[in-house]
Amino acid sequence: MNAETQTVIRARYAETDAMGVVHHATYPIWFELGRSDLMRALGLPYSEVERRGYYLMLSGLNVRYHRAVRYDEEVTLHTRTAEVRSRTVNFSYELRRGEELLATGETHHIATDRQYRPARMPDDVLALLRGEG
Repeated sequence: MNAETQTVIRARYAETDAMGVVHHATYPIWFELGRSDLMRALGLPYSEVERRGYYLMLSGLNVRYHRAVRYDEEVTLHTRTAEVRSRTVNFSYELRRGEELLATGETHHIATDRQYRPARMPDDVLALLRGEG
């Protein structure tokens, strides 16, 4: 079972380019917003992960753009955990306007300690990320 959440986003003017389209570099920022919302919904805000001595460092990012998002449009970002292992977690994203698919993506993260060495996440954190909590 994977954990999942939805985040409603309204495209801000500052996120658009000269054509009035949301700039491609905005999508990873929106992914971070969705990831943070998911972690909070699981009862595990990222600030708590850091307090416990771990970082979830980004090790990979992929975005596929299907349709444009324009200024002031309201879209919904669906974020879920795609794969959870003892030292890694992958998140997947779908950005939609109603039923219309606008973008998909994924981020890959490796858990490290405060010295940036790969570290095994605690069992309770793994369970929450898997949606078992």
